[in-house]
Amino acid sequence: MFRTALRNVLAHKARLLMTVLAVMLGVAFVSGTLVFTNTISDAYQKSSAKGFDQVDVAVRPQGGKDTGDTVGRTPELTEAQLRTSARVPGAASAIGVVDGFTALADKDGKLIGGGFQSQGGNYWGTDDPRYPLKEGRAPHGAQEVAIDSETARRAGYEVGDTVRMSVDGPVLAPRITGVFTTDDGNVAAGGSLALFDTPTAQKLFGKAGTYDEIDVKAAPGTSQTALKAALDRALPRATTETTTGERLADDQAELISSQMSGLKQGLLVFAGIALFVGTFIIANTFTMLVAQRTKELALLRAVGASRRQVTRSVLIEAFVVGTVAGVSGLVAGVGIGIGLRSLMGGLGATVPDGPLVVSPGTVATALVVGVVVTMLAAWLPGRRAAKIPPVAAMSSVHAKATTKSLVLRNTLGALFSAAGVTVVLYATTLSGSDGQAPMGLGAVLLIIGVFILTPLLSRPLIAAAAPLLRAFGVSGRLARQNSVRNPRRTAATASALMIGLTLITGMTVMAGSLQKSIDKMASAAIRADYVVSMANGNELSPGVERTLKGTDGVTTTSPLRNAPSRIDGRTEYLTGVNGSAIGELTDLKVDDGSFTVGGDRVVVDQDTAESHGWKAGSAFTVHYEDGKAQRLTVAGVYEGNELIHGIMLDTAALTPHQSDPADMQVMVKTSGGASGATKDRLEKALGSNPAVRVQSKEDLSEEIAQMFTLMLNMLYGLLAMAVIVAVLGVINTLAMSVFERSQEIGMLRAIGLERRSVKRMVRLESLVISLFGGVLGIGLGVFFGWAAGELLGTRMATYELVLPWARMAAFLALAAAVGVLAALWPARRAARLNMLQAIKAE
Repeated sequence: MFRTALRNVLAHKARLLMTVLAVMLGVAFVSGTLVFTNTISDAYQKSSAKGFDQVDVAVRPQGGKDTGDTVGRTPELTEAQLRTSARVPGAASAIGVVDGFTALADKDGKLIGGGFQSQGGNYWGTDDPRYPLKEGRAPHGAQEVAIDSETARRAGYEVGDTVRMSVDGPVLAPRITGVFTTDDGNVAAGGSLALFDTPTAQKLFGKAGTYDEIDVKAAPGTSQTALKAALDRALPRATTETTTGERLADDQAELISSQMSGLKQGLLVFAGIALFVGTFIIANTFTMLVAQRTKELALLRAVGASRRQVTRSVLIEAFVVGTVAGVSGLVAGVGIGIGLRSLMGGLGATVPDGPLVVSPGTVATALVVGVVVTMLAAWLPGRRAAKIPPVAAMSSVHAKATTKSLVLRNTLGALFSAAGVTVVLYATTLSGSDGQAPMGLGAVLLIIGVFILTPLLSRPLIAAAAPLLRAFGVSGRLARQNSVRNPRRTAATASALMIGLTLITGMTVMAGSLQKSIDKMASAAIRADYVVSMANGNELSPGVERTLKGTDGVTTTSPLRNAPSRIDGRTEYLTGVNGSAIGELTDLKVDDGSFTVGGDRVVVDQDTAESHGWKAGSAFTVHYEDGKAQRLTVAGVYEGNELIHGIMLDTAALTPHQSDPADMQVMVKTSGGASGATKDRLEKALGSNPAVRVQSKEDLSEEIAQMFTLMLNMLYGLLAMAVIVAVLGVINTLAMSVFERSQEIGMLRAIGLERRSVKRMVRLESLVISLFGGVLGIGLGVFFGWAAGELLGTRMATYELVLPWARMAAFLALAAAVGVLAALWPARRAARLNMLQAIKAE
């Protein structure tokens, strides 16, 4: 039986090619994902480890702790602690580290990096071992700076150029005196690093005479552990903590690994989808292969082969196919990994240099996935073939499915579908994360149920297309009959396309609805013309609001100033606002009381009010960060959202208790409303600062829309793999169908059907099957998009379902295109059959 199975594989190489391709694509996606994420993770880890080469022990301040009613502040490292660290036994040297956000502009005035990746720090002395100079010299004084070599290359800067930058105030324009190399992970990810001399950095970052970290280098012969112990004895344990360089490197490696795991899991989900779709094609292919060899298998049974041996022979074929597909998929996956890394570079993301990582786990996973998926898909057809009695197989009495099996299948499908719909509808009644698990379970049950019911659904849906097919004459009528002749095969083929389009449509519905909801939220909650914030999300200097208030055309301003506090024994963040202006700048619905902010009167959002049991007129005691307490009264309870929420009080009440007041945002109303000229005027008033963003409501919505568009484009690209697999499935089905119907096609040609009509018949059959899958996929996608939206609507009051009709029409056109393209080769093959040989075919 083993030799028979191998001969069958070798005898029908062309028939199994599409199956190999379907499995190979899924395996390639899995192995490519593993190769890509392992390579990137390894490169970042090695790059990060190099950054700790000059650090044997790092001294950092202990984190502040909340004690009683006082909100603690993080202590700072002093000059005395730096000198102490340098003098401990076993220390060769100690470097004081200062760092903070530094926005660097390119020659066009645009921010370099992504805001969060724009960093600044101090260059220690004239030869900092952390940052070897590539060109020039170390910076000295407030008018000099050194920048990293990657930023210099990307922006076209050279030693001697003047660069615009901002730390936390006015725009600076220092001269570049040096270009250095670094293994900093932010720079590797496309950010920038600017270094000043130590006194300048301390002044710019508001840390005069203090440091964020002290990096100590061990003397020869001193271990990191021994140096750490010496530092622990010399420094106050209450305000400092020490960590070895090895531990820092390990922690960084764990952080990178955890960050990459999210990307890896996301990519593997889509790889699983491609494999899931491929499973249908494999099962379909082996079903047809076994059906074509029914007489052959019956003959084997007649000469003594047992049922188990027949099933085993089919599984051996599947094992060979799976092995070939696994190996070829692994090779293709390595290519995908290389391509994804190059693509990141093409999109502007900088990745550290490093070797391609193909781990033993990746190799094993590719082979196991290829073999296991193929054998599981082939097991049911093999078992079904083995159960057919030899005499029945010889006379083809088994060809049609029994009424009992159809009733059982339809009953099972109806039960799964009903259970899926019920669970999904139940999930929509839950709130937030509570409904995610039931929603996922219901979606899986419904997809399985629809898949089982697809043969039943195919007849009425394909029959609906009959009037259109009649326009194509005999070819159209034959195409419709062929489509419903074997409903199970049609269903398996259409289901592959259905799953891909379900996911694409569902995600498109959700993304469009969320975008519309965010637009409504911005327009409903904000009356201000502009919102001013830092590019990296950090705090703004209070001077920004003062500057804006004095700008021509500005009528009203209000900061959003965050500050920690203690209320009822727990930490709550307060938002300081201009009490007399906030009502004019926002449009928040008040459910209880009035929107009055001033003196000791505050407004709170519904969630905060419910958590404390407050209502309009309630009084509570707040303990500010300086330890002082005040009695406040709730004037009103408003409906908060993702943009505006929390406890609002007047800055006149909050600011006296802050040692370093800072604003998260500033809201601005102008006399002329939002316009390009007004925005330019505000930006110029702020010194055309690359670190500061001036955004209208439209800008805020557009920024979020860009995020959704990027996400959707990535998802479309990943899901294209599932669609490609579905195309292969349609080609495979049609090719097998043409092979099975060779005698019938020969007879049609003999009685006068032209080659052109034969081609049209196969193409129309493919088109009908693809559109059937497309209609099911789009219908399910809309349902899942609606259900997920109902779940989101419990946390987003402005959520509104938006059906993207244009995109859904494009998806249906895509399904039609799949059908047309998939039919090209099978239609040509059918038309070129020799009618006499076809008539004589078995």
